[in-house]
Amino acid sequence: DGRKPANPAFWWVNDKGEEVKLSFEELGALSRKAANVLSKVCGLQRGDRVVAVLPRVPEWWLLNVACMRAGIVFFPGTSQLTAKDILYRLQASKAKCFVTDDERAPAVESVLAGSQFLKSKLIVGKGSRDGWLNLNELL
Repeated sequence: DGRKPANPAFWWVNDKGEEVKLSFEELGALSRKAANVLSKVCGLQRGDRVVAVLPRVPEWWLLNVACMRAGIVFFPGTSQLTAKDILYRLQASKAKCFVTDDERAPAVESVLAGSQFLKSKLIVGKGSRDGWLNLNELL
């Protein structure tokens, strides 16, 4: 019909050549679902804090948008944080939710006793981990 296709709202490519392309409509729908996971499943409210220690995977950006949508404060952390760094961020932020991947979850688990505010833990990826909710499955 001669019309140019719309530019994607989000386009992610990793070093293996895998891609995720989302239109504005798809990103909007997915971010609403993620905001619902944070508010309904994790029980977070406007002003609550989420710490995310993830490599730059698509879920990192999705959580950013979902937190803005739900009025939740997003605290990103580099994937190079140590357990001591994670504990400091949990205590200083008073985060009620922590999001990470399977590789970094053991560091989080090692300092959970020092976090009195944490209510929920989300893991990003295909696997499951005892005591963690899988974000991808919930979406």
